[in-house]
Amino acid sequence: MRPKRPAGPGGASGQAPSRGRGPVGRTYSAKARRAGRTPADRGTRSRFVIGRIVLAVVLVATGLKLGYVQGFQAEALSARAEQQRTTTIDIPAQRGSIVDRNGAKLAFSVETRTLWANLRLMRKNWAEAEKKNPDSKESYDTRVAEIAKFIAQKVPDKATESELLEEFHDKDSSFTYLVDDVKPSVADEIQEKYPEIGYEKRARREYPSGKVGSNIVGFANWRMEEPDQSKHNIEGLAGLESARNSVLTGEPGRQVVDTAQGTDVVIPGTEREVQPAIPGSDLELTLDSDVQYNLQRMLSDYVAKSRADGGSAVVLDSKTGEIYGLTSEKTLDPNNLDPDLMTEKAVTQPFEPGSVNKVITAAGAIENGITGPRDVHRVPGSMKVADHTVRDAWDHGTQPFTTTGIFAKSSNVGTLMLAQELGPDRYLDLLKKFGLGRRTGAGLPGESPGYVPPRNQWSGTTFGNLPIGQGLSMTVLQMAGMYQAIANDGVRVEPRVVAATRTPDGRRVAEPEPDRTRVVSAKTARTVRNMLRATTQDGDLYESGTAPQAAIEGYQISGKTGTGQQVDPETGAYSNELYNITFAGILPADDPRFVVGIRLDAPDTTLPAGSSAAPLFKQISSYLAQRYQIPLSDKEAPVVPLIRRQ
Repeated sequence: MRPKRPAGPGGASGQAPSRGRGPVGRTYSAKARRAGRTPADRGTRSRFVIGRIVLAVVLVATGLKLGYVQGFQAEALSARAEQQRTTTIDIPAQRGSIVDRNGAKLAFSVETRTLWANLRLMRKNWAEAEKKNPDSKESYDTRVAEIAKFIAQKVPDKATESELLEEFHDKDSSFTYLVDDVKPSVADEIQEKYPEIGYEKRARREYPSGKVGSNIVGFANWRMEEPDQSKHNIEGLAGLESARNSVLTGEPGRQVVDTAQGTDVVIPGTEREVQPAIPGSDLELTLDSDVQYNLQRMLSDYVAKSRADGGSAVVLDSKTGEIYGLTSEKTLDPNNLDPDLMTEKAVTQPFEPGSVNKVITAAGAIENGITGPRDVHRVPGSMKVADHTVRDAWDHGTQPFTTTGIFAKSSNVGTLMLAQELGPDRYLDLLKKFGLGRRTGAGLPGESPGYVPPRNQWSGTTFGNLPIGQGLSMTVLQMAGMYQAIANDGVRVEPRVVAATRTPDGRRVAEPEPDRTRVVSAKTARTVRNMLRATTQDGDLYESGTAPQAAIEGYQISGKTGTGQQVDPETGAYSNELYNITFAGILPADDPRFVVGIRLDAPDTTLPAGSSAAPLFKQISSYLAQRYQIPLSDKEAPVVPLIRRQ
């Protein structure tokens, strides 16, 4: 007998087991299965096929785009991404210094820092920190309180703790500057302790001599008008700081920095220097700061003593035309700017000089052989020029003046007599050679050319005014320049105030040689110089010049006084009360070293100090003789007759 098959897990003994793993299932043929599908099953399959096709298309398109980007746009996109993270900024160059002829600094820059804080970023970071650690006792408020206290301790003269807290808690600000003018080492210490505090590199212009030479040096400070922060820098606003700004500024460098959240705010500690800045060049001036200081002091005191509205003075080297001192009665205060003092009146304010202009007639008459120093001229007390009567400053009848006496006693009539022999054309030519009617080229901003009326505009009285210093105008610097030509044996040298620049590598680059103009012969210049020594003679009526107060014991002095009428601003006519009191002199006459020019603006002429600038010339020249140890003259100037005795 065959043994019975045991019963399977799916049914009774003897049945074939089902192929399914679960309960017994039915099996169907393929045809039966296809025939048995419902319409719903068929719709589901169609959607699945379409979805696969769409997905395949999307994947292919994405792959193509990715290949295009990687193959053709990778470099551009990389650069754009880098720009979003980094910024290239300019590094301001250190500004050059301004020094006097002896190297004393008149202006220099000090590097500083300005602290700032990105308040929006700080608030965001501390808000996130508090969410992560709500039990912490630290917050934005506690952090800024700690920072404010530390900064106030480090810069007690710059900001208080309460002022800093007020800045930190300004809800309307997302960014704020905290403290200006912080020392670099202190700023580094603050940032090292509190990295969220950043700083901006700045500079401060220092003027160690204060007002000394300030109207020449000018003024510069940190400017922030440019929207681009990298363009902020020290800029000159007046004087040589402005006129030579490009030389002093130097060339900015380049620096790459990271910026916060796509802003222009630099993330502290991310600076990478790409190209260092090149410092500006230094300016070496012809000024002597000691001479400048004393000139300013002496002029200011004398203006007050004479009750003048103002005044100007200049000291020139007689051979080189270099300006050793140039000032007006008031000078610019770098710590308290006055717009009216931004320029120097000695070069910007022309005036009618009066009798100091007679040197032109003297030079022309000698140069052209019209007269000699001792020749005698019958000079009346007045003369008619067209419809105008010209008089001398004192009443006199016809007197026998020597040529020297005409100028030493400042006779208007005698001067016009010689000018008429010289003639208007030769006279005008001399005006031009002496540098009148055009700027001197000294290099100071705002310089006036003065005024000489064009020849075709001269009236019948014009040539009755010009030789005695009316009807034309000049600056104090131009006036001194005329006498520099006489002191320098007839050669006028263009005055200058900048001697050289010093490059960052230490090279000294001298300024171009100044223009030189032969005005008269050396013989004529020496003759005129000797004639003008008589201006300082003291004696009786026949021998006394107009300025014995200018004489200096041991030195021969040549000079000329002037009294020019000012135009009354109310009437438009010449005033009988307002005058320009002038003096121009040469120290010493026998071996010239310096020329000094002075103008007093509308002094009280009833006062001794208001009627003459000769005492001020003596004071200035005595100082110069002592400072530069100028040798005494070999002999005293001879006393010569000015009016022949009858």
